Amino acid sequence: MDINLIPKIKHTDSGNFFLLAGPCAIESEEMALRIAEKVIKITDDLKIPYIFKGSFKKANRSRIDSFTGIGDEKALKILRKVSETFDVPTVTDIHEVSDAIKAAEYVDVLQIPAFLVRQTDLVVAAAKTGKVVNLKKGQFMSPSAMQHAVQKVKDSGSNKAWITDRGTMFGYQDMIVDFRGIPEMRAFAPVVLDVTHSLQQPNQSSGVTGGRPEMIETIARAGIVNNVDGLFIETHFDPANAKSDGANMLDLAHLEKLLSNLVAIRKTINQL
Repeated sequence: MDINLIPKIKHTDSGNFFLLAGPCAIESEEMALRIAEKVIKITDDLKIPYIFKGSFKKANRSRIDSFTGIGDEKALKILRKVSETFDVPTVTDIHEVSDAIKAAEYVDVLQIPAFLVRQTDLVVAAAKTGKVVNLKKGQFMSPSAMQHAVQKVKDSGSNKAWITDRGTMFGYQDMIVDFRGIPEMRAFAPVVLDVTHSLQQPNQSSGVTGGRPEMIETIARAGIVNNVDGLFIETHFDPANAKSDGANMLDLAHLEKLLSNLVAIRKTINQL
C-alpha cells in the first residue's frame, strides 16, 4: 500500500519511516491542538511523514470507572479540527461496526485494536469505507496469522492495509516484541511498530495498566534497524496526568531528540 494514497501526507520522498503519534485519547481540543502543533514542527523539520493519532473513545478498559472519552462526536470533531488546522492526516481506533462509517467521515486511517483484529465484521466494515485500515496484531497472535486479517481487507475490495505490531503477551503482566515478526509481516503489508504499547504492563491488580517508558528508545531503535515501515508512539505533554495510558506514554519534551536519533539510524540503514 502506497503511503502517498493518504490525503495530506507530506515528506514521503524523504526515505524516512512514517510516524503515527499523539495522545492515547482525545481529552480536549486544547490538548489535541497543542500536541499536534509540537509534533508537526518536529516532523516537518526532520522530514518525517506524519499522521496525528488520537482515540475518540476508549472501549477496552480494565475498570468501569476508567476514562473512556469526552463524547464520540465531540472527539471526532476535534480530530477533524486538527486535520484542518495543520493540514495533516489523522488516525483513530474503532471498536464496533457502526464506528467505521461514523469515524470515516472525520479521519483518514481507521485502526482496529489488537483485541478486536479477528472480528471479521469490524475489519470488513473498516475496509469498505475506503480508508486505510491499520490492523494491530493481537497480543495473542503469531506474526504469520496476520496474513488472514490483511486478506479480509483485500477480500472486501481494498488494498489499503497496514499491520501494527504492539508486542506479544509474556506471562500475565508483560509484553515482548519478537523482531523476527517484522520481516515476516512485511510480506503481507507495510508494518508499523507500536513502541509505547509494546512496553505496557497490563493486568495489574489495581486495574490500571503499567508501563516502561524508559525503554521507548531501545524498542524504537530496534524497529528502525529491522526496517519497520512506520512507528506508532503515544505522547503527551504531561503523561503523569494523562487520562489514559499515561504510564507508557512518551513525554512530549523528549520526542524531538528521540526522532532525531531514529532518523540518523534510518539514514545509515538506507545506505547499507
